[in-house]
Amino acid sequence: MDETVAEFFKRTILKIPMAEMMTILKAWDFLSENQLQTVNFRQRKESLVQDLVLLCEKKRASLNDAAILDIVYTQFHRHQKVWDVFRMSREPGEDIDLFDMEQFKRSFKKILQRALKNVTISFRDAEENAVWIRIAWGSQYRKPNQYRPVYVVYYSQTPYAFTSSSQLRSNIPLLGQALTIASKHHQIMKMDLRSRYLDSLKAIVFKQYNQTFETHNSTTPLHERSLGLDINMDSRIIHENRIEKERVQRVTQETFGYYPQPRLEFAQYKLETKFKSDLNGGILAEREEPLRCLIKFSSPHLLEALKALAPAGIADAPLSPLLTCIPNKGMNYFKIRDK
Repeated sequence: MDETVAEFFKRTILKIPMAEMMTILKAWDFLSENQLQTVNFRQRKESLVQDLVLLCEKKRASLNDAAILDIVYTQFHRHQKVWDVFRMSREPGEDIDLFDMEQFKRSFKKILQRALKNVTISFRDAEENAVWIRIAWGSQYRKPNQYRPVYVVYYSQTPYAFTSSSQLRSNIPLLGQALTIASKHHQIMKMDLRSRYLDSLKAIVFKQYNQTFETHNSTTPLHERSLGLDINMDSRIIHENRIEKERVQRVTQETFGYYPQPRLEFAQYKLETKFKSDLNGGILAEREEPLRCLIKFSSPHLLEALKALAPAGIADAPLSPLLTCIPNKGMNYFKIRDK
């Protein structure tokens, strides 16, 4: 194992939290249980890393083995990345061939390696017929940068792929071409959907967010639970606007459902409109360029926050479709123009 690979191992292991070290190494499944038992996991992290690198060296670990370890780490910390969604399509009436994952991997790798002299591609199979792909980009004159890779998660026999955001935007068309050809699709398009929460993005595009319903085992009537009423409360306390509160709760549940919402951090709206006025003349009336405005809603859990607005009395019910359509449309970037 040369110094470059050893350094890659060292830096990859260093970023693994001590509390997760054993779990991630076992998931990596490169070092045996007996080998791991020879390591003192209670020593200082720098010494632990040296011992693990020595074990990898004894087992003749390769660059690909280090890349797989990095994939495992990223799978555990996927929320540290920002994920984009790509949707592929076939020609109308085109026959769907049987999918072969190994053939997909070979084809994907071949396309990238033909286009780029220096590129490192690693694969790791995951649950639900998914494959994680790690790509370290180089150039004709520069070796692949192992510390700024792009990750791709592709679910076989679906038109969707999820990619971590990359600063190397020039390589996105090549990545799209490799995905399209290897998965036997015809076209690929980037969706207006982005989040740190990969599982939520998957739930949105696969329409799985309405499959997990909250269970209510309480014998308290629904309208009393939803309004936060206590059946043992003082009878002298009167709830104002009870009918209106019940209506708001009903509309909110019809709009968002009973189930937890997918987790998104923001929704962005770009507005372009021509100035309109009943008065003749004026600087704005003569303006040919449209007026532009950008509005961004942010929250650690945006959809749950929107769901809580009307019941909290902050907004009227129902909310605007521009806010409630996010999961159904699979978008959190919107462009609004004049008709």
